[in-house]
Amino acid sequence: FNDLILVNQRIINCKKCSRLAEYIKNVENKKVKRYRNLDYWSKPVCGFGDINAGLIIIGLAPAAHGGNRTGRMFTGDSSGDWLVKVLYQYNFCNQPLSNYINDGLVLNNVYVTSIVKCAPPKNKPLPVEISNCNEYLTKELKLLSKNSKIFLTLGKLAFDEFCNIHNIKKIK
Repeated sequence: FNDLILVNQRIINCKKCSRLAEYIKNVENKKVKRYRNLDYWSKPVCGFGDINAGLIIIGLAPAAHGGNRTGRMFTGDSSGDWLVKVLYQYNFCNQPLSNYINDGLVLNNVYVTSIVKCAPPKNKPLPVEISNCNEYLTKELKLLSKNSKIFLTLGKLAFDEFCNIHNIKKIK
């Protein structure tokens, strides 16, 4: 657990990608109308959930006005609404919605993370940005590997990066 806290501290303080660091700050300065009165997290976003999880869900990156605003992946955006609703239906969490980081959401036997820790412009990280975040995802997966048995990657980039980390070849 302490090792994961250290990885998360490194993620939050990361400044490897100047394009992403600038973008996540600019999103806060150019808020969409519905969030104009809210403070944004505007830092790299860590994974979250049950550290003894059997299911690991790997997404692309935090959403500009979701995770980048709330400080938690799949929180406060439409993709999070969908994911949390499905997790709730199958008893992987305690509530059907997640809008804020302190909304009481508890994940059961599932951990959620991403291949890129900062929201990228147009949801399209550059290959170098994926590479820069690789060490964080690799460490997360290693620390969570004791119990994890199922890995659900959301999208081609997450699938490709998972395969890259685990040296899995020739699978599409």
